Amino acid sequence: MRPGDTVAVVSPSGPPDPILLQRGVVALERLGVKVVVGPYALDRQELGYLAGSDRARAADLQGAWCDPAVSTVFCARGGYGAARVLGLLDWAAMRAAGPKTLVGFSDVTALHHAFHLELGAPTLHGPMPGCVPFEEERATWESLTGALEGRAWSVTGSGILSPGAGPVSGVVAGGNLSLLASLCGTRWSPRFTGNIVFLEDVGEEPYRVDRMLTQLLLAGAFDGVRGFALGTWEECGDVYPVLRDRLLPLGVPVLAGLPVGHGGRTLSIWLGALGAIDTESCSLAGRFSNVDAAR
Repeated sequence: MRPGDTVAVVSPSGPPDPILLQRGVVALERLGVKVVVGPYALDRQELGYLAGSDRARAADLQGAWCDPAVSTVFCARGGYGAARVLGLLDWAAMRAAGPKTLVGFSDVTALHHAFHLELGAPTLHGPMPGCVPFEEERATWESLTGALEGRAWSVTGSGILSPGAGPVSGVVAGGNLSLLASLCGTRWSPRFTGNIVFLEDVGEEPYRVDRMLTQLLLAGAFDGVRGFALGTWEECGDVYPVLRDRLLPLGVPVLAGLPVGHGGRTLSIWLGALGAIDTESCSLAGRFSNVDAAR
Protein backbone atom coordinates (compact mmCIF):
# COMPACT_ATOMS: atom_id res chain seq x y z
CA MET A 1 0.00 0.00 0.00
CA ARG A 2 1.39 3.37 -1.07
CA PRO A 3 0.30 7.00 -0.65
CA GLY A 4 -2.25 7.80 -3.32
CA ASP A 5 -3.73 4.29 -3.34
CA THR A 6 -7.43 3.67 -2.92
CA VAL A 7 -8.39 1.33 -0.09
CA ALA A 8 -11.85 -0.05 0.58
CA VAL A 9 -13.56 -0.79 3.90
CA VAL A 10 -16.32 -3.43 3.92
CA SER A 11 -18.29 -5.27 6.61
CA PRO A 12 -18.50 -8.99 5.76
CA SER A 13 -19.32 -9.90 9.38
CA GLY A 14 -20.93 -7.85 12.15
CA PRO A 15 -22.12 -4.22 11.95
CA PRO A 16 -19.44 -1.71 13.02
CA ASP A 17 -19.96 1.22 15.35
CA PRO A 18 -20.22 4.24 13.00
CA ILE A 19 -18.12 6.48 15.26
CA LEU A 20 -15.31 3.94 15.65
CA LEU A 21 -15.36 3.26 11.92
CA GLN A 22 -15.11 6.95 11.08
CA ARG A 23 -12.13 7.29 13.41
CA GLY A 24 -10.49 4.35 11.66
CA VAL A 25 -11.15 5.84 8.23
CA VAL A 26 -9.56 9.14 9.30
CA ALA A 27 -6.51 7.27 10.60
CA LEU A 28 -6.08 5.52 7.26
CA GLU A 29 -6.51 8.78 5.37
CA ARG A 30 -3.59 10.21 7.35
CA LEU A 31 -1.43 7.65 5.53
CA GLY A 32 -2.18 9.49 2.29
CA VAL A 33 -4.65 6.99 0.86
CA LYS A 34 -8.18 7.47 -0.40
CA VAL A 35 -10.69 5.46 1.64
CA VAL A 36 -13.92 4.18 0.11
CA VAL A 37 -16.49 2.68 2.48
CA GLY A 38 -18.72 -0.03 1.01
CA PRO A 39 -22.35 0.93 0.32
CA TYR A 40 -23.63 -1.66 2.80
CA ALA A 41 -20.85 -1.37 5.39
CA LEU A 42 -23.08 0.30 8.00
CA ASP A 43 -26.20 -1.76 7.37
CA ARG A 44 -27.69 -4.00 10.05
CA GLN A 45 -29.60 -7.15 9.18
CA GLU A 46 -32.80 -7.85 11.12
CA LEU A 47 -31.10 -10.54 13.24
CA GLY A 48 -28.99 -7.72 14.67
CA TYR A 49 -25.58 -9.38 14.51
CA LEU A 50 -24.96 -9.12 10.76
CA ALA A 51 -23.99 -6.03 8.76
CA GLY A 52 -26.75 -6.30 6.20
CA SER A 53 -27.97 -9.31 4.24
CA ASP A 54 -25.59 -12.04 3.12
CA ARG A 55 -25.90 -10.92 -0.50
CA ALA A 56 -25.23 -7.29 0.38
CA ARG A 57 -22.13 -8.17 2.40
CA ALA A 58 -20.87 -10.46 -0.35
CA ALA A 59 -21.52 -7.77 -2.98
CA ASP A 60 -19.53 -5.19 -1.02
CA LEU A 61 -16.59 -7.55 -0.55
CA GLN A 62 -16.55 -8.78 -4.15
CA GLY A 63 -17.06 -5.28 -5.52
CA ALA A 64 -14.11 -3.94 -3.57
CA TRP A 65 -11.87 -6.86 -4.51
CA CYS A 66 -12.74 -6.61 -8.20
CA ASP A 67 -12.41 -2.81 -8.38
CA PRO A 68 -9.16 -2.16 -10.29
CA ALA A 69 -8.68 1.12 -8.41
CA VAL A 70 -8.56 -0.62 -5.00
CA SER A 71 -5.25 -1.99 -3.71
CA THR A 72 -6.25 -3.01 -0.18
CA VAL A 73 -9.54 -4.23 1.31
CA PHE A 74 -10.04 -3.72 5.06
CA CYS A 75 -12.74 -5.57 6.96
CA ALA A 76 -14.39 -3.09 9.34
CA ARG A 77 -14.69 -5.55 12.23
CA GLY A 78 -15.17 -9.21 13.12
CA GLY A 79 -18.11 -10.61 15.04
CA TYR A 80 -19.91 -13.25 13.01
CA GLY A 81 -21.05 -13.77 9.44
CA ALA A 82 -18.05 -14.03 7.10
CA ALA A 83 -18.56 -17.76 6.50
CA ARG A 84 -22.12 -17.04 5.33
CA VAL A 85 -20.85 -15.14 2.29
CA LEU A 86 -18.33 -17.73 1.06
CA GLY A 87 -20.82 -19.53 -1.17
CA LEU A 88 -22.07 -16.24 -2.65
CA LEU A 89 -18.74 -14.97 -3.98
CA ASP A 90 -17.80 -15.31 -7.67
CA TRP A 91 -14.35 -16.79 -7.13
CA ALA A 92 -13.54 -16.83 -10.85
CA ALA A 93 -14.18 -13.09 -11.11
CA MET A 94 -12.13 -12.46 -7.99
CA ARG A 95 -9.23 -14.53 -9.35
CA ALA A 96 -9.36 -12.49 -12.54
CA ALA A 97 -9.10 -9.25 -10.51
CA GLY A 98 -5.44 -9.96 -9.72
CA PRO A 99 -3.55 -9.69 -6.44
CA LYS A 100 -4.40 -7.23 -3.69
CA THR A 101 -4.50 -7.33 0.09
CA LEU A 102 -7.27 -8.36 2.49
CA VAL A 103 -6.87 -7.16 6.12
CA GLY A 104 -8.70 -8.35 9.23
CA PHE A 105 -8.79 -11.00 11.95
CA SER A 106 -11.13 -13.00 14.20
CA ASP A 107 -14.26 -13.86 12.14
CA VAL A 108 -12.32 -12.76 9.03
CA THR A 109 -10.40 -16.05 9.43
CA ALA A 110 -13.09 -17.64 7.24
CA LEU A 111 -12.10 -15.23 4.46
CA HIS A 112 -8.36 -15.60 5.03
CA HIS A 113 -8.64 -19.36 4.68
CA ALA A 114 -10.96 -19.32 1.67
CA PHE A 115 -8.90 -16.66 -0.11
CA HIS A 116 -5.81 -18.83 0.24
CA LEU A 117 -7.59 -21.86 -1.20
CA GLU A 118 -9.54 -20.09 -3.94
CA LEU A 119 -7.20 -17.25 -4.93
CA GLY A 120 -3.76 -18.32 -3.71
CA ALA A 121 -3.60 -14.85 -2.19
CA PRO A 122 -1.52 -13.91 0.87
CA THR A 123 -3.67 -11.95 3.32
CA LEU A 124 -2.88 -9.82 6.37
CA HIS A 125 -4.01 -10.89 9.82
CA GLY A 126 -4.20 -7.41 11.32
CA PRO A 127 -6.32 -4.79 13.12
CA MET A 128 -9.51 -3.40 11.65
CA PRO A 129 -10.67 0.24 11.33
CA GLY A 130 -13.97 -0.34 13.12
CA CYS A 131 -12.34 -1.68 16.27
CA VAL A 132 -10.37 -0.36 19.25
CA PRO A 133 -7.45 -0.12 19.22
CA PHE A 134 -6.62 0.78 15.64
CA GLU A 135 -4.19 3.68 15.44
CA GLU A 136 -4.18 4.35 19.21
CA GLU A 137 -1.80 1.54 20.25
CA ARG A 138 1.60 2.45 18.81
CA ALA A 139 3.02 -1.04 18.32
CA THR A 140 -0.22 -2.20 16.67
CA TRP A 141 -0.23 0.75 14.26
CA GLU A 142 3.47 0.49 13.40
CA SER A 143 3.18 -3.25 12.80
CA LEU A 144 0.19 -2.74 10.49
CA THR A 145 1.70 0.07 8.44
CA GLY A 146 5.05 -1.72 8.18
CA ALA A 147 3.36 -4.85 6.89
CA LEU A 148 1.28 -2.91 4.36
CA GLU A 149 4.43 -1.19 3.10
CA GLY A 150 6.01 -4.58 2.46
CA ARG A 151 8.66 -4.53 5.18
CA ALA A 152 10.04 -7.71 6.68
CA TRP A 153 8.10 -8.58 9.83
CA SER A 154 8.91 -10.29 13.10
CA VAL A 155 6.78 -10.95 16.18
CA THR A 156 8.30 -12.19 19.43
CA GLY A 157 6.51 -14.62 21.73
CA SER A 158 6.99 -15.59 25.34
CA GLY A 159 8.52 -19.03 24.88
CA ILE A 160 8.63 -22.41 23.17
CA LEU A 161 6.30 -25.05 24.62
CA SER A 162 8.20 -27.90 22.96
CA PRO A 163 11.77 -28.03 24.37
CA GLY A 164 14.34 -29.40 21.98
CA ALA A 165 12.37 -28.66 18.82
CA GLY A 166 14.43 -26.89 16.20
CA PRO A 167 13.62 -23.92 13.96
CA VAL A 168 11.23 -24.46 11.07
CA SER A 169 9.97 -22.55 8.04
CA GLY A 170 6.86 -22.81 5.91
CA VAL A 171 3.81 -20.95 4.69
CA VAL A 172 1.97 -19.45 7.67
CA ALA A 173 -1.74 -20.29 7.79
CA GLY A 174 -4.60 -20.43 10.27
CA GLY A 175 -6.22 -17.76 12.42
CA ASN A 176 -9.08 -17.95 14.89
CA LEU A 177 -9.48 -21.50 16.23
CA SER A 178 -13.28 -21.36 16.43
CA LEU A 179 -13.60 -20.31 12.80
CA LEU A 180 -11.17 -22.94 11.56
CA ALA A 181 -13.06 -25.68 13.40
CA SER A 182 -16.36 -24.41 11.97
CA LEU A 183 -15.03 -24.92 8.42
CA CYS A 184 -14.48 -28.67 8.94
CA GLY A 185 -16.66 -30.67 6.56
CA THR A 186 -17.07 -27.79 4.13
CA ARG A 187 -15.52 -27.09 0.75
CA TRP A 188 -12.93 -25.05 2.65
CA SER A 189 -12.01 -27.67 5.27
CA PRO A 190 -8.59 -26.85 6.77
CA ARG A 191 -5.58 -28.88 5.66
CA PHE A 192 -2.29 -27.54 6.97
CA THR A 193 0.27 -29.99 5.59
CA GLY A 194 3.64 -28.23 5.33
CA ASN A 195 2.35 -25.10 7.12
CA ILE A 196 3.22 -23.20 10.24
CA VAL A 197 -0.21 -22.97 11.87
CA PHE A 198 -1.14 -19.78 13.71
CA LEU A 199 -3.95 -20.09 16.28
CA GLU A 200 -5.72 -17.67 18.66
CA ASP A 201 -9.14 -17.21 20.22
CA VAL A 202 -11.22 -15.22 22.69
CA GLY A 203 -13.87 -16.10 25.26
CA GLU A 204 -13.51 -19.89 24.98
CA GLU A 205 -13.23 -22.11 28.06
CA PRO A 206 -10.32 -24.60 28.05
CA TYR A 207 -12.64 -27.57 27.44
CA ARG A 208 -14.03 -25.85 24.33
CA VAL A 209 -10.50 -25.16 23.07
CA ASP A 210 -9.83 -28.87 23.66
CA ARG A 211 -12.95 -29.79 21.70
CA MET A 212 -12.03 -27.63 18.70
CA LEU A 213 -8.42 -28.80 18.61
CA THR A 214 -9.62 -32.40 18.87
CA GLN A 215 -12.04 -31.82 15.99
CA LEU A 216 -9.23 -30.49 13.80
CA LEU A 217 -6.93 -33.34 14.84
CA LEU A 218 -9.56 -35.99 14.06
CA ALA A 219 -10.26 -34.30 10.71
CA GLY A 220 -6.58 -34.60 9.78
CA ALA A 221 -6.18 -30.82 9.56
CA PHE A 222 -2.85 -30.90 11.41
CA ASP A 223 -1.33 -33.86 9.57
CA GLY A 224 2.16 -32.92 8.37
CA VAL A 225 2.30 -29.46 10.00
CA ARG A 226 5.75 -27.96 10.50
CA GLY A 227 5.00 -25.98 13.65
CA PHE A 228 2.51 -23.93 15.61
CA ALA A 229 2.56 -20.22 16.49
CA LEU A 230 0.10 -19.38 19.25
CA GLY A 231 -1.30 -15.88 19.67
CA THR A 232 -3.53 -14.44 22.38
CA TRP A 233 -6.16 -16.40 24.32
CA GLU A 234 -8.16 -13.56 25.85
CA GLU A 235 -10.76 -14.61 28.43
CA CYS A 236 -9.99 -18.28 27.84
CA GLY A 237 -8.78 -19.14 31.33
CA ASP A 238 -5.68 -21.29 31.81
CA VAL A 239 -5.61 -22.76 28.33
CA TYR A 240 -1.95 -23.76 28.12
CA PRO A 241 -2.34 -27.23 29.70
CA VAL A 242 -4.83 -28.02 26.92
CA LEU A 243 -2.58 -26.60 24.21
CA ARG A 244 0.34 -28.68 25.46
CA ASP A 245 -1.78 -31.82 25.73
CA ARG A 246 -3.19 -31.54 22.22
CA LEU A 247 -0.25 -30.10 20.26
CA LEU A 248 3.00 -31.35 21.80
CA PRO A 249 2.41 -35.00 20.75
CA LEU A 250 2.73 -33.84 17.13
CA GLY A 251 6.47 -33.37 17.75
CA VAL A 252 6.85 -29.97 16.11
CA PRO A 253 7.89 -26.57 17.52
CA VAL A 254 5.09 -24.78 19.38
CA LEU A 255 5.76 -21.06 19.84
CA ALA A 256 3.50 -19.38 22.42
CA GLY A 257 2.64 -15.90 23.62
CA LEU A 258 2.62 -13.95 20.35
CA PRO A 259 0.83 -10.57 20.77
CA VAL A 260 -1.37 -11.36 17.78
CA GLY A 261 -5.14 -11.66 18.00
CA HIS A 262 -7.60 -10.24 20.52
CA GLY A 263 -6.13 -7.93 23.12
CA GLY A 264 -4.60 -4.51 23.63
CA ARG A 265 -1.76 -5.17 21.19
CA THR A 266 -2.75 -6.67 17.85
CA LEU A 267 0.39 -7.07 15.78
CA SER A 268 0.12 -7.99 12.11
CA ILE A 269 1.34 -11.16 10.43
CA TRP A 270 1.02 -12.36 6.86
CA LEU A 271 -0.98 -15.53 6.22
CA GLY A 272 -0.38 -17.48 3.03
CA ALA A 273 3.22 -16.22 2.85
CA LEU A 274 6.48 -17.81 3.93
CA GLY A 275 7.49 -17.47 7.56
CA ALA A 276 9.83 -19.08 10.06
CA ILE A 277 9.79 -19.97 13.75
CA ASP A 278 13.13 -19.15 15.40
CA THR A 279 13.25 -21.23 18.56
CA GLU A 280 16.20 -19.29 20.02
CA SER A 281 14.60 -15.84 19.80
CA CYS A 282 11.05 -17.24 20.27
CA SER A 283 9.86 -15.36 17.23
CA LEU A 284 7.79 -15.78 14.10
CA ALA A 285 9.15 -13.80 11.18
CA GLY A 286 8.89 -13.47 7.42
CA ARG A 287 9.17 -11.25 4.40
CA PHE A 288 6.08 -10.73 2.29
CA SER A 289 6.22 -11.14 -1.48
CA ASN A 290 3.46 -11.36 -4.06
CA VAL A 291 5.03 -14.58 -5.32
CA ASP A 292 4.42 -16.23 -1.94
CA ALA A 293 1.18 -18.11 -2.31
CA ALA A 294 -0.97 -20.41 -0.24
CA ARG A 295 -1.41 -22.99 -2.98
